[in-house]
Parts: sequence; C-alpha cells; structure tokens
Amino acid sequence: MERLKKLLVKKIVLLIFLTLIKKVSAQNDSNKSKVKFTGYLETYYCYDFENSKEQSRPNFAYSHNRLNEVNLNLGFVKAAYLEEGIRGNIALMSGTYTGLNLASEPGFFRNILEANVGVKISKNNNLWIDAGIFPSHIGFESAIGKDCWNLTRSILAENSPYYESGLKMTYNNKNEKWTFSGLLLNGWQRIQKEKGNSTIAAGHQITFKPNSNITLNSSSFFGSVKPDSIRVKRYFHNLYSQIQLNKKLGITIGLDYGIQQQVKDTNTYFQWFSPIVILKYQLSKKLIINLRGEYYSDKNQVIISTGTSNGFQTNGYSINLDYIIKENVVLRLEARQFNSKDKVFLKNKQPSSQNFFMSTALAISF
Repeated sequence: MERLKKLLVKKIVLLIFLTLIKKVSAQNDSNKSKVKFTGYLETYYCYDFENSKEQSRPNFAYSHNRLNEVNLNLGFVKAAYLEEGIRGNIALMSGTYTGLNLASEPGFFRNILEANVGVKISKNNNLWIDAGIFPSHIGFESAIGKDCWNLTRSILAENSPYYESGLKMTYNNKNEKWTFSGLLLNGWQRIQKEKGNSTIAAGHQITFKPNSNITLNSSSFFGSVKPDSIRVKRYFHNLYSQIQLNKKLGITIGLDYGIQQQVKDTNTYFQWFSPIVILKYQLSKKLIINLRGEYYSDKNQVIISTGTSNGFQTNGYSINLDYIIKENVVLRLEARQFNSKDKVFLKNKQPSSQNFFMSTALAISF
C-alpha cells in the first residue's frame, strides 16, 4: 500500500511538472500577465579517479552526488505571481539533489523547491512579510547551478542550509543599496520541524550593494537542534563579499563559523569554520574560468561525521571551465581535489586522505 502511495505521488508531481512546462511559452508571451513561468534543467556526470566503481560521492556532498552515470541534478518549473502589494512563488522540482537534501522531509515536500506568499505591509516603505518555503538566506551558493560560479557546490554550501521554511520580514531602503531581513524558522534546513523539537529558530540577513559590482552580506542562524529531551543550541554565521574587480575578473571571499553546545544546558561548545576564496575570469565572450580554494574544519564532527580522531579537517582546490553555448545554455567542466588530515576518503576501497574527481554538466534555463 505504501509503495502504491509513493508511486501515485510521483505520477501527480510528474503530471503537474509537465502541465506547467506546457504553459511556460503561452504565459510569457503576455506582458500583462501577473504570473510568470520559468524553468531550469541541469544534467551532469561525475567520475572519481580513485573509486572508479563507486556510485556515490563522499557523505558531505549532497549535490551532484552520483558517480559514473549521467543524471539530473536539478530540474524545476516555477510560477511567480506579482501585483501591487502581493507576491507568491511556487516551484516543483526533481533530480538527485532532492534525494539527499530533503531526505528528512515527508513525501510530497521532497518535490517542493519553493512555496511562499508575501504581502507588502507599508505604503511608504518597501517592507514585506513572506511566509512558506524559501531558498536559504545563508551563503552565496544555491541549489541552482547556473547561479553559482563553480559546477559543484563548495563544502561550506553543502553543509549549511539550501532551503528553509517559516516567516520572513524584509526591508529594502529607497536607494535599494541595503536589504535587512529577520526570520523565524522551523529549524536548520527543515520544512517540517524535527520530530520532538518544539522550539522556533531565528535568523537575520543584511546585504549591502553600494553599486552593481560589490555585494557584502551577513547572515545568521540561532536555534536548537535535536528533540527537546537532548536538544542543544546552535549559533551560526555566514559572511561573504562578492566583488567584480574589472570587466573580466571577479572574486568571492566567504567565511562560515558555527558553535554548538556539547550537551544540553551546558556552557561548553564545539566549533566549526570554513574560509573560501573563488576567482572568476572572463577569457572571452564564450569562455569563463573559475578557481576555488577552500578549507573546512569540523574537528568535533558537529556537521560532518567521520569517526576519526581529528574529525573532518579538509582543504580543497578546483578549476572550472564554462562554455556559454547561448545566453541560457552553459556547458561546464570541473576538476576538484581534496586533501584531509585523516583518512576520510576511499581509494580502491581503502582509507585515504586524498580524493580527486572530475565533473561535467549541461544546464539550460527557460
């Protein structure tokens, strides 16, 4: 019976997905329409040179996580509604991204990328309240590959929320250089609350864009994780700057830092942190190269569990080449290397402190 229910849900999602795709062209032809339809598809292939027979990437990777097979990382269709003082978004998705990132969510929720509605609450100021399921307010990378400088997500992005649900109040000042948001959330990357956890989490986001070439951002999460009987408090902060230095060269500098109670009702905390630098260089109108250097330290295995004495203390490097086929179509190739203090990877089924793999992806937005 349970298998039949799952099959029925999948068929319903597929039917809705196909119906929305059919409406994309018709709706977008009308400039007067209050509803705008968009879509996105990203296929990929990953090959691990040290584990040629494995089918999955290491357990800290939640996107582009399948090896040795052509697959869909993320595909979605989205409907956005906007009129005076009211807005709403709903997006249904499929792909290997959903399998791991939403594994803790029940049934149909695993196919929801966005579902939110907002109301403007001030006539004289750009002040909104939105409620529902949103992309995360944390970080400079999202689930949507075309919006990220690198093909695969950075370690800090994979291990902080991609999505969230709750209530958000947002204010944009009149010159649109400052954005302030305050959030009440159902938890750390949760649509439904964790079972047994009765608390509400909170967060903030401050974004400053003095001009089109500079973005400075501060985001946070404050809340309890785990059920009430053993819950511990988590405090997390993400800080990044994204700067276009000239017409060809851009740089992103980011830092994640978090602390979490060791046990309930204690004043002692575990900590983890992750600095990152990404360079983006426009070789020509069609070619872009990206270089990434990153480090992730989680000695006490708060976020990434390894079962080793030094936990997860890993640095990584990658080089990414993008070929812009058309304005909305990109072909990507990436080589990526990890080096860890402990043997947290596998090489020919034996523990190893290193890992090297390559990925390619083809993405289209419409």
